[in-house]
Amino acid sequence: MAKELYFEDFYVGQKFASLGGVKVTAEEIKEFGSKYDPQPFHLDEAAGENSFFKGLAASGWLTAAIVMRLRVQSLNVAGGMIGAGVEEMRWTLPVRPGDSIHTEIEVVGVRQSQSRKEFGIVRTRTLAYNQHNEVVMRSTVNFLAPLRSAVK
Repeated sequence: MAKELYFEDFYVGQKFASLGGVKVTAEEIKEFGSKYDPQPFHLDEAAGENSFFKGLAASGWLTAAIVMRLRVQSLNVAGGMIGAGVEEMRWTLPVRPGDSIHTEIEVVGVRQSQSRKEFGIVRTRTLAYNQHNEVVMRSTVNFLAPLRSAVK
C-alpha cells in the first residue's frame, strides 16, 4: 500500500495510476447482475446478444464498484476516503467478460472544507480503461482528506 496521504499532499494536476488491473469474468458479471441489476444483458450471453449491447455486458454499477476498488488502492487517504459527492459518472463503453480495468486519477481541485475545518475537499477526475486503453467509464468525485495538523 502506498504511503498515507493527507490533504496537504494533494495538488491540482497530480495523477495516480492504478497498480495493475482488475480482470472481469462472465461469472462475476452474472453474479453481480443477478444480485443488484437483474437485466437480461447482465445475466445471459444469449439475451445479451439480442440486446443493445450485442453480448454479455457488466452492469455499470459493477464497473463503478471496480473503479472504487482501484481508487482506494491507488489513493491511500489517511483514515479512509470519505465520499463528498459524485459530480459526474458516465459509462462510455460496455465492460465485457475478459476485460481488464485500470484507472488514472487526476486531482482537479483542492480546497479547505468550510464546515469541517479539520478536512480538505479533494476533487478528482477518474478515467477507467479496458485492456485496449479504451475509456469505459469516467467520473468526477469529491472526497474528504484530513489535514495532517488535525490528526493526533
